[in-house]
Amino acid sequence: MDGVERFRDRSVTLAGVVGRNVEIPSANPVNYHQAINDPGGCEPLLADGKLFLPRADGPLPVVMVVPGSLGVGESHLGHAGTLLEAGYAAFVLDPFGPRSVVSTVANQTHYSFAASAFDVLATLRVLADLDAIDADRISAQGHSRGGSAVLTAAVRSFADPIVGDGLALAGVYAVYPWCGHQFAHPDVGSTRVRAIVGDRDDWLSVQQVQSQVQAINLTGGEASIRVVGGASHSFDRSEELHEIPEASVAPGAPTTYIDDAGSMIDSLTGSPDASITDRDMFMAAIDAGKGRWGAHIGSIGDQPEIFRQDMLAFHASVLGGPLGDGVGLCL
Repeated sequence: MDGVERFRDRSVTLAGVVGRNVEIPSANPVNYHQAINDPGGCEPLLADGKLFLPRADGPLPVVMVVPGSLGVGESHLGHAGTLLEAGYAAFVLDPFGPRSVVSTVANQTHYSFAASAFDVLATLRVLADLDAIDADRISAQGHSRGGSAVLTAAVRSFADPIVGDGLALAGVYAVYPWCGHQFAHPDVGSTRVRAIVGDRDDWLSVQQVQSQVQAINLTGGEASIRVVGGASHSFDRSEELHEIPEASVAPGAPTTYIDDAGSMIDSLTGSPDASITDRDMFMAAIDAGKGRWGAHIGSIGDQPEIFRQDMLAFHASVLGGPLGDGVGLCL
């Protein structure tokens, strides 16, 4: 990352609120199995992000914004600003800078997807300990790879060994999430889940997102999905639709299921294997001819506004008004 400015080193003001750096003691598990069975033995990592606190009396609800494969961008800061204007606190997580990663667009194996979800739970633990934050009203909003992270962080078999069974996200808003890895029994407890994705997304499988939401509901959770007609990946961004030629994607690859112990289940043998890593499954997808280069991001017309309204409606329905007045919208 020589010559690349870290997010923590930037001065960022949103909606008149200056962000302050918060350090997050996290970790780099090699896979889900290590994260679940030996969270204390994972390579430690000091992650960080910026907390934006509007002026208000009493503990505030907060939305954690988790970026995707391009790292923290102006769109994520824009969403945080929108949430601040609505009266919520916002925390923007930077998973890349502490790992000296600039982008995972061309290579998603710079660090594991389990590590991405570990970051979310580590952040939850830190935010819940802050006097300014209402620990019962913390939601996570993840985009793309970040969407995968927040969905995994909601699953109790993953979360309990890391943060205990007494701490949970109030809500998870998964924005065009990659759902190629799914827990076979995704019990999310009391966490409410919503996914939003475009029907023309060529980075991921829309069907996998649908199946993830359905599996959560069948396991006793509360989950919903909105599929936006004509929308592509990153349709929340106010930029013209364009191709990212270096994007390495495999939307046609089989779903990799994970058992409660964190072992990935080999899609060819049906057997769980604690040693399997993300790279193993991505290479298998390439060997099967499912990988390709190039995918699109951007929006058309009023798609960013469609997203903004859905985002605010979900967080209001989960978190209520900023001061707990119970304001909520039906989804």
